[in-house]
Amino acid sequence: MSAEATNPGNPVAPVQAGPPDLGEVSHRKRGRPRLELRGLRRIGRAALLGPAPRDGLPDALEHVAKVHRTHHPDADLDTLSRAYALAESSHRGQLRKSGEPYITHPLAVTLILAELGAETTTLTASLLHDTVEDTDVTLDQVGAEFGKEVCYLVDGVTKLEKVDYGAAAEPETFRKMLVATGNDVRVMSIKLADRLHNMRTLGVMRPEKQVRIAKVTRDVLIPLAERLGVQALKSELEDLVFAILHPEEYATTRALVHAHAARPDPLAAIAERVRAVLDEADIDAEVLVRPRHLVSVHRVRLARGTVTGTDLGRLLVLVAEDADCYAVLGELHTCFTPVISEFKDFIAAPKFNLYQSLHTAVTDEDGAIAETLIRTHRMHRVAEAGVVALGNPYAPADGSEPAAERPAAGADGDGGDGEDGERVDPTQPGWLCRLLEWQRATPDPDTFWTSLRAD
Repeated sequence: MSAEATNPGNPVAPVQAGPPDLGEVSHRKRGRPRLELRGLRRIGRAALLGPAPRDGLPDALEHVAKVHRTHHPDADLDTLSRAYALAESSHRGQLRKSGEPYITHPLAVTLILAELGAETTTLTASLLHDTVEDTDVTLDQVGAEFGKEVCYLVDGVTKLEKVDYGAAAEPETFRKMLVATGNDVRVMSIKLADRLHNMRTLGVMRPEKQVRIAKVTRDVLIPLAERLGVQALKSELEDLVFAILHPEEYATTRALVHAHAARPDPLAAIAERVRAVLDEADIDAEVLVRPRHLVSVHRVRLARGTVTGTDLGRLLVLVAEDADCYAVLGELHTCFTPVISEFKDFIAAPKFNLYQSLHTAVTDEDGAIAETLIRTHRMHRVAEAGVVALGNPYAPADGSEPAAERPAAGADGDGGDGEDGERVDPTQPGWLCRLLEWQRATPDPDTFWTSLRAD
């Protein structure tokens, strides 16, 4: 269940965590469209009217479906429509403190995943992710209606009952979730989107509960988002946690960013020069100024003691092919003064979390340094969405068994280790295999939970 939503007897509402426009700031700082926030308002209004269909699609699903179709034009929307109908009817009568129907939470989680490009099976499970935990719907019903994969994903994110596990419920729930992720990484992508929406709406919780949830997010879920490469979720989670756990530093950093926003952006001028250089070299490229999120600005300030206008963002150059990345690099290092110590090639040697990009920094004639990322459009999608960008990584091309029946990561014969000790198969990375082996050797829930959060 959402950490801040429950039945009418104990309802809690979605209200902003931290300053009132925190969610808006975090979206603007990464330069992404405000589709999600506008979509949530539309979803909230539609959900109040119930599941009445129009042209075969419930009103509340229209925005989700539109976003989903931009990534998957041939997606089966009938499956999503049936999942919404079950979720809406089973959650009917459950409210958030704002008075909105509880269905707005699974809809918001589904929209987050749709914007990252998740495929239909993941979105179906995200619509249903709280039904088994909070309603009379059973896993058998979910499996019968939507199949084994959806049933597995819903089970993977369903919390264990405190009535049965007492104080061990939270650590054992995370243990269960990790094991399920070993079979299917989409389990954790749903959990991360669920936590992101909960963090966005954490403001009505008691301060001590906000702090407790923020610390678990910082200690466990943000590192997992980093490991799975879901940078878009990780960045916003970091800013939301920052606002709750370090409100003074957050306010200082936010004021610093706002102060610079009133001045001309030096990166915009450098970006214009880069466009001219690449146009002259006949390289088809998109050059963007990519603002840093607030935690990233805070880290720069701590490392350098001061922040200039060029420190508040980086240049992002997007091209079509891998070879174009190196052509762009050559032009930049020829026409600008490169900062050689800043060069890193994550295309030839990708990071453990699928990330690929060229990193460099160049200096203009005024001495301003512009950190620059160079990648293809495909690399950019993966950099933002990580494993979510894989679509359905378990879709059998040869009639092999579905994801829920595969052996867990770390089982004998799975994949193989790359040179850096990570699994070649991105759905079963080496760090996850090692984590699962460790949790099997740590049966005590308190020891498991303490070590997981510390390490």
